[in-house]
Amino acid sequence: MSKDLYKTLELDKTADAAEIKKAYRRLAKKYHPDKNPDDETVEVKFKEVGEAYEILSDTNKRAIYDKR
Repeated sequence: MSKDLYKTLELDKTADAAEIKKAYRRLAKKYHPDKNPDDETVEVKFKEVGEAYEILSDTNKRAIYDKR
């Protein structure tokens, strides 16, 4: 994965689980396709935010990601 997941969620690498969850919810709401029906780029951003959250919210996946 070449993208910086922390930048995707607009976080620092020192963010804790609560900050990650809060950032995900804020960005998922902002980029939700139903909220932006006329903008095709939001679906891609929405998926990126979801993928970043999936990795960073799991302590094992996050540890592996941080070691790369």
